[in-house]
Amino acid sequence: MSWYHDPAAELSTEHLQLAQSRQQQLTKPPGSLGQLEQLAITLAAMQKAEQPGCERVVVTIFAGDHGVAAEGVSAFPQSVTEQMVANFAGGGAAIAVLAKALGATLEVVNAGTVNPLPELPGVLDCRIGSGTANFASKAAMTTEQLQQALQLGRDAIERAQQQQAQLWIGGEMGIANTTSATALACALLRRHAAELVGPGTGLDNAGQIHKSAVIHKALDLYHAEAQSPIKNLQYLGGFEIAALTGAYIAAAQAGIPALVDGFICSVAALYAQRLNPSVRPWLLYAHQSAEPGHQAVLAASDARPLLDLGMRLGEGSGAASAVPLLRLACSLHNGMATFAEAQVDDGQ
Repeated sequence: MSWYHDPAAELSTEHLQLAQSRQQQLTKPPGSLGQLEQLAITLAAMQKAEQPGCERVVVTIFAGDHGVAAEGVSAFPQSVTEQMVANFAGGGAAIAVLAKALGATLEVVNAGTVNPLPELPGVLDCRIGSGTANFASKAAMTTEQLQQALQLGRDAIERAQQQQAQLWIGGEMGIANTTSATALACALLRRHAAELVGPGTGLDNAGQIHKSAVIHKALDLYHAEAQSPIKNLQYLGGFEIAALTGAYIAAAQAGIPALVDGFICSVAALYAQRLNPSVRPWLLYAHQSAEPGHQAVLAASDARPLLDLGMRLGEGSGAASAVPLLRLACSLHNGMATFAEAQVDDGQ
């Protein structure tokens, strides 16, 4: 049996109950802080801490190219993937700015750009290949490549552990990866491509119709609805999507809360859950993406995202934007006075 089938860590029932009890004693009507209360309780159980926190945040961006870009499914050329990796390293990308503002550690893993990249600060060269194969005509990855990609995610979590991360965020970059993610979602949810296809990098209506046709052809080619999740990940996935899948599983096994970004990350998280159902309690969902398929994926994960800002950039940017909410939830839980401490009548 592969490592990714090993069970996730257990949440602490003791700390869950302690956190629930404390929330009942704080100077506010019970439940009046809504999701902020539940976030603090959940984080306390995850971190096995009476005072949960999200100060030590590690962000890992996995980058990879997709052979299906040859089908004209993106508004941008493949060269943008490697250019954006350099932009991450240079601090100019959205996630780089957000990570700096949050005081978070940011690392970029090159899982498979088409061309090798020069040495860049904060970028790990882990190229599995020159992008995936074009899944419109052949499997995106070999079995060995899939295992390598999953392991990249596991390795990232080992590094996060070494940094004593209280929260891990995964992000992605890869031209045509919304096509891959949509195909994966269609295969798992048994939905027609036309129902879930969105603009991705900015396709017009004609582009979206073409993208849908490419996905539909691939789903038929692999009889995707009849395949196991691991096979569909091999046939239709990307190196960076498989790495995210492995990372979500490894984070749960290591007992590190993972804050899930938008559509592509949510697809990877859904595959992580299908490969290993014990992963689900360790996943927090950051935001509702403007990408049409995201709502279906969130529903399949029984997920209630924290934010709805109309974002669809990827890179982990939506998840990073939600970190202040988690920090505030912890601050409220840890810092508010109880009725007894404040000498306020609790009405009982």
